[in-house]
Amino acid sequence: MDNLSRTLPAEFRNLSELARNLWWSWSPEGRSVFSHFDPTLWRLTHHDPMRQLQEIDPSRLEMLRQDMVFIRKYQAAMNAFHEYMAASDHWFGTQYPHLNGGTIAYFSAEFGLHRSVPLYSGGLGILAGDHLKEASDLGIPLVAVGFMYNQAYFRQVIDAEGWQEAVYDSVDQMAMPIDLARTPAGELAKIQVRIGRRLVTCIIWQVRVGRVSLYLLDTNSPENAPEDRHLTARLYGGDHQTRLCQELLLGIGGVRALRAVGYHPHVWHANEGHPAFLLVERIGELVKQGMALDEAANQVRLNTVFTTHTPVPAGHDVFSADLIREYCQWWWEDLGLTQEDFMALGRHPELSPNQFHMTTLAIRLAAFVNGVSREHEHVSRKMFQVLWPERSVNQVPIHSVTNGVHVPTWIAKEMDMLFRKYLELDWRERCDDQELWKRIEGVPDEELWETRQFLKRKMLIFIRQRARIGWMDGTMDPIQVLASGALLEPYSLTLGFARRYATYKRATLLFSDLDRLKKILLNPWRPVQIIFAGKAHPADQPGRELIHQLYQFAKAHDLGGHIAFVEDYDMHVAKFLVQGVDVWLNNPRPPLEASGTSGQKAALNGVPNLSVLDGWWKEGYDGSNGWAVPLPDEPLDEGKQDAWDSENLYTLLEKEIVPLYYERGIDGIPHGWCATAKNAIRTGAPIFSARRMLKEYMGRAYAPLFPDAVSSVEEKLA
Repeated sequence: MDNLSRTLPAEFRNLSELARNLWWSWSPEGRSVFSHFDPTLWRLTHHDPMRQLQEIDPSRLEMLRQDMVFIRKYQAAMNAFHEYMAASDHWFGTQYPHLNGGTIAYFSAEFGLHRSVPLYSGGLGILAGDHLKEASDLGIPLVAVGFMYNQAYFRQVIDAEGWQEAVYDSVDQMAMPIDLARTPAGELAKIQVRIGRRLVTCIIWQVRVGRVSLYLLDTNSPENAPEDRHLTARLYGGDHQTRLCQELLLGIGGVRALRAVGYHPHVWHANEGHPAFLLVERIGELVKQGMALDEAANQVRLNTVFTTHTPVPAGHDVFSADLIREYCQWWWEDLGLTQEDFMALGRHPELSPNQFHMTTLAIRLAAFVNGVSREHEHVSRKMFQVLWPERSVNQVPIHSVTNGVHVPTWIAKEMDMLFRKYLELDWRERCDDQELWKRIEGVPDEELWETRQFLKRKMLIFIRQRARIGWMDGTMDPIQVLASGALLEPYSLTLGFARRYATYKRATLLFSDLDRLKKILLNPWRPVQIIFAGKAHPADQPGRELIHQLYQFAKAHDLGGHIAFVEDYDMHVAKFLVQGVDVWLNNPRPPLEASGTSGQKAALNGVPNLSVLDGWWKEGYDGSNGWAVPLPDEPLDEGKQDAWDSENLYTLLEKEIVPLYYERGIDGIPHGWCATAKNAIRTGAPIFSARRMLKEYMGRAYAPLFPDAVSSVEEKLA
């Protein structure tokens, strides 16, 4: 029994077990029991059951003992949880019974699971978190590896001048739903990785994500030197040297961590290039068994999956030969190999031979390589055709599995109730069934409209409450309060733009013609407002300047409070925005958007997209489910492309979007708008769900790599 359980009354002690498994975060039964536990504390802790259980007033516990509604909810949640965990008739068990007993290892530098587990910065991590949750729901035997960041990603604070400040807070591990991992013999699990001349020890933590276990490496251990204890302090912090050390730990240490806790996976999946050194460690294992380097590399390739996420060259990690020699020399010396042997694994033909390219390493040693949308597949083939000079672009063996979102995580409770009423009670389990979503036409427009309006009011209350708290605690002056959204109102057409602030995402594109934008926003009969949110990397000065520019617009008197910037964008804020705005805006410079998933979450909740034809929207847009900025007839330079796209954005708003929103029937309902919202749901929910995505990974990438020949090699390592 853990210490938290001991503080609870005997009849409620299983609440600790429930709080320590993130299943509750996407389960209606789980959320219901904790929201009833103490509604005010639930809100004040930002929906964090562990903190709630630690801070609950004993008098409240006494009241709950007499609360039959709570007791029924508690019993229902525990029954649902135990049935879920014990089930064997899940999708994987029925579709792939011959693969029972196998394991898929999934490595990622970040995982976005819940605000209470701050192990993510943005889209890559959110996608990885959704991957784990859906694997759990489908029963796919997945185990994951990442880092336990002791300071996580930064908390964003916008000062009075509109400049982003990065604040790093220490993570309270005792308040997180994590436990120290143990070996099969019951001992605390630890591993060591040689980093240059140093031997670094990693503590291993375990996070339970439904049926899936996520193991986290943590160098904050007394055995380590001070500089090594900080290696896992921050996500994407530090210089190239720190990044290389982190990636050696993630890849090499991750393999060793899985071995230590008793896993010997049959398939290995590297999510982006950061964990690619896992391939080096696995080659080393086989070379130590007596295999030649080429034979070991070929064997590793047979059961490796690699997903690339960025068409932006700067997004691919590259390390100098000097750094590689300093930190990796032990590897080739230990195996009796040469530096040339090592460098050849990550050598990119178009870069200096003295550079080591992590994505090239992963591509060379993977049987299945994929981008994250159909468009990204084509872009990636062009980027990496140089690795297959004898092939045409169309023959490059890079595929695509378009990203999807974990529907139970991102659906608004109110939309869930609507779908349960008009689709099926079990619609969540069938969310990838396109036939099911044809029934969305049967949802009365007045009920859909009222639900959408309610979600907008709910979002605005949340934004205003954050601004009020900033005023009360003295962290915001009056202008900051207004710029943060205090002047937003619930009847205007509301656009949302929230993402990482890199320059190619063109956050300020709509401000290209300020006079024209003002006419759109300030029309007294058809007003429009825009909510911005998102972070720039602390070292990305151009990204910080974009936020600064937007904040000046949010502060401007002549824009009448129609622009707002909501600071410290995270999963909690994201849910309010993707569920509450009327239109989701996205205008990256094509073809630099690999996929994007925020727009998929919005569409699921009946929020149409307004986007350029890039990433997932290029395959998702059908003419009836939102709006697309048309592509020019021929490629344009950046300045002309920006002018083309901004002109089309203004025209779409003026001629189509704003009129459609404000065109009401005699009943006051915008029936044309509701039709677009329904089409957004019908086309977005099933195809761009993580359920479809995981089934596709299973059928195309995982299952084909499970043959007996591969299994036998892994079993020798057990």
